[in-house]
Amino acid sequence: MDIFSVLNMIGGLALFLYGMSLMGDSLSKMAGGKLEKVLEKLTKKRIFAVLLGAGVTAVIQSSSATTVMVVGFVNSGIMKLSQAVGIIMGANIGTTITSWMLSLTGIEGSNIWLKLLKPSSFSPVLAAIGIILVMTGKNESKKKDIGGILIGFAILMFGMETMSSAVSGLADNAAFTNMMTAFSNPLLGMAVGAILTAIIQSSSASVGILQALCVTGAVHYSVALPIIMGQNIGTCVTSIISSIGANKNARRAAMVHLYFNLIGTIIFMVVFYSINPFIDFAFLNESANAAGIAVIHSLFNIGATLLLFPFADKLVKLAEITIRDGAAEEKEEYAVSIDERFLESPAFAMELCRDKIREMAELVQKSMGLALEVLQEYNEDKCKEVIKIESIADKYEDVLGSYLVKLSGKNLSTTDSQSLSIILHSLSDFERISDHAMEIVKAAEKINKKDLSFTKSAKREISTLCRAVNDICSLTVSSFCQGNDEMATHVEPLEEVIDTLSKKIKKNHIKRLRKGKCSIELGFILEDILTGLERVSDHCSNIAVEMITIYDNDYSTHEYFKNFSQDERASFDSEYHNLLQMYPLKK
Repeated sequence: MDIFSVLNMIGGLALFLYGMSLMGDSLSKMAGGKLEKVLEKLTKKRIFAVLLGAGVTAVIQSSSATTVMVVGFVNSGIMKLSQAVGIIMGANIGTTITSWMLSLTGIEGSNIWLKLLKPSSFSPVLAAIGIILVMTGKNESKKKDIGGILIGFAILMFGMETMSSAVSGLADNAAFTNMMTAFSNPLLGMAVGAILTAIIQSSSASVGILQALCVTGAVHYSVALPIIMGQNIGTCVTSIISSIGANKNARRAAMVHLYFNLIGTIIFMVVFYSINPFIDFAFLNESANAAGIAVIHSLFNIGATLLLFPFADKLVKLAEITIRDGAAEEKEEYAVSIDERFLESPAFAMELCRDKIREMAELVQKSMGLALEVLQEYNEDKCKEVIKIESIADKYEDVLGSYLVKLSGKNLSTTDSQSLSIILHSLSDFERISDHAMEIVKAAEKINKKDLSFTKSAKREISTLCRAVNDICSLTVSSFCQGNDEMATHVEPLEEVIDTLSKKIKKNHIKRLRKGKCSIELGFILEDILTGLERVSDHCSNIAVEMITIYDNDYSTHEYFKNFSQDERASFDSEYHNLLQMYPLKK
């Protein structure tokens, strides 16, 4: 094996790893976070968790990615440790699909149909189709994702073929043959498999490398078997690393993954090599092939799952003994955090951000509703709740804002990029609404402490304005949470109505002031209240316009209304006048 063969092998390995990464990323992106959402929700029955873990891993082509997500779920409190066990077991089964795909490289024969099944025959066609889809996809993300999947698969197979060709010359190399013979020692073979997998952090990739080496004929099953066992242990390194800095249950999830593979490997190795002297497994002395490697890899992972599935709770207990309970961890009523591990799955991370901003929007709406109630009928408990929500809203803004900035640097689909822009623009608006809710509560507290009271007519006017503000908040949050930009178009006419009502109330107050029916002190408080309510409606308008314009890739709140056509302006004016009738100010 000369220097050029070594370079070919390194190049083939690079293409192999890149193709696997590209295919997995494209599959995840195409799924748009839906697979992970299913994984998050449908894990109550352990058998379903195993099947889901296997299915998701088969799609994203990485058991390491699945287990890292599970660690993130447990760390965030989304998933219980007992639910995570089934997914971890299923992930080990799902990862075997890659070895079966790679086994296609070992197909031999002169039959035309067999030749068509060889990756070297169909990979170029898939690559050609993939590049056409990517180049013609424009903003159609799904089309580009499918192209990425096909190109990734073609590169993966080409890398596999390149590695196999590069190492084929080792068949007659005595040094290589002697090295492979040394690895037939079970402990040494396991150590090599574990170290290689820990370095590249992918059992699928290390199994692929082993399959590529099979073409030399120097890799016997006596060598391949312990290496495969070691690869299953080495893949646990990724989840262990990801659990560093996480809470105790997340660290326990990583330990469950380690114990599952470690115990399964120990039982298999002890039983297999104990009965081998009596049964004499003849296949151990045969040269391994790609399909045989896939069979061993699959049988071990399926067998380990069947064997340890009834003892899943014992694995949890073992992890709890290893990582004992320390100081009690406080559980917040509102968990304002998103695990950074999910940044490696951008589509799912975006789904979590959408969930969090919806939580924030509904919480802010609740705060505003309570503030308006307090303004009309003072209640100490409601005041405290508004102040509490304002503090939580601040946390949402800080956490989500920081997380979205990090997420913006990831490879997002067009839809997710639009969602990210809407959320980033809307965050401060929602937070400011909660600030105004607190200011309104403070105004109500001032009125209560000083035993002040508005006239009956002023109370009626404030009540009408509060009803309009409550409606605009409800309409804004509903359209935002549903992602309904058509519903959002009805926010601005109501905002104009609120501005009109506020102006009329100010004029009426001046009239009452001149007649001596209202004090100057109440006038200042009323001015603060009206300003706060107007600004709330302004922020609602900002959110609505952000939703409408972002989908047109033309974000500009100020320019939106200037660009109305004559028909749009007429429709807007008509809706405005109709709404004005719904909120009459009695004289």
